[in-house]
Amino acid sequence: MKKLTFLLLLLPFIFSSCTGQNPQNYNKLIAEARDLYNTGEYEDSGEKYSEAFESIADNDSILHRYEAAQTWAMANNKDAAFDQLFEISEKGRYKDLGKISSDKDFHSLSTDERWMKVLSRVSENKKEAEAFVPDVVSILDTVYREDQYYRQQADGIREKYGHDSEEVRTHWELINKQDSVNLIKVKKILDEHGWLSSNLIGRKGNSALFLVIQHSDIDTQEKYLPMLREAVEKGNASPRDLALLEDRVALKQGKNQIYGSQIGINQETGEYYVSPLEDPDNVNERRAEVGLGPIEDYVANWNIIWDVESYKKKLPKLEAME
Repeated sequence: MKKLTFLLLLLPFIFSSCTGQNPQNYNKLIAEARDLYNTGEYEDSGEKYSEAFESIADNDSILHRYEAAQTWAMANNKDAAFDQLFEISEKGRYKDLGKISSDKDFHSLSTDERWMKVLSRVSENKKEAEAFVPDVVSILDTVYREDQYYRQQADGIREKYGHDSEEVRTHWELINKQDSVNLIKVKKILDEHGWLSSNLIGRKGNSALFLVIQHSDIDTQEKYLPMLREAVEKGNASPRDLALLEDRVALKQGKNQIYGSQIGINQETGEYYVSPLEDPDNVNERRAEVGLGPIEDYVANWNIIWDVESYKKKLPKLEAME
C-alpha cells in the first residue's frame, strides 16, 4: 500500500482563503514592485503591485497595499494612492497613525482633502483598538507573523532536500513547536472574547485566529468549528476560511471534503492530488457559494489538471488508501 500524507497548506495572508491563487507568483510580483520602487520607477512599481493584488483576490497583505500607496504617491497618481489608503484604513483597519502621518512618501497627498479623511479613519481605528483590548491586537499580529514565518520557507526546503529529508522533518518540528505556542494564545482569546471580527482586530488579526485553528489538532478544530460557523453567520469571519476548516475537519473524521480545498501528497512519488471529495461534479457550485474560485484554477497551483471524470474513477482508490 502506498504511503500517503496530507499536505499542510502554506498560507501567507495569501492562501488562507484561497481562490485559485498562486502565492509564489504573488510574492514574485511584490518583490519586483519593491525593486522598481527602489530604483525610482514608481509608475511601473505601482502597476506591478496592482498586478499582484489582482492575482490574489482580497487576501493580500495590508503592508503591501501600504507600499503600493507609497509608490503611487511618489508617482503623483493621487487617485491610485488614495484607493490603497482607503482600502487599508477602512477594510484593513490600519491603525498606525504615527507612521502614516509622518511618512514622507505621502507628502504630495497632504494638500488633498482626502488625506485628512484617511488620517481620521486611521485615528478612529487606533482608538477602537486601544479601547477594546490593547494586547489582543498586538498578540494576534505576532501570532500571524510567527505562524507564517517558517511555513513560507517550507516549499523551498522541500524542493531543495526532498519530501522525506531530515531537513524537512526538522523544519516541520519547528513549525509544530511554534503552532503549539500560538494555539495557547489564540485559545485564550477565543475563550474570553469569541471569534473577533476584522472591525475590531483587523484583517490580519482575524486571519490569525483562523490560521492557528486550521493548523491545530482535530480536537481543537472540532471545538472551535461551531464558533467559526456562528462568526460567519454574523459577518465576523470569512466563509472561505470556514470552507477550508470544514474540509480539513471532514477529512480528519474520515469523511470526504466538500470544497476541494485540501491537497494531499504521495510521499513515494511526490505527486499532489485532491484529497477525497464529495460530489466532484458539483464542487464548483459549492465553491462559488463561499467565494472560492473554480477548482481547475485552484489545483493548478500544484500542477494538477482537474478532470472530473478521471477523478471520479480514482476516488474509490483514494478513499481506500486514506
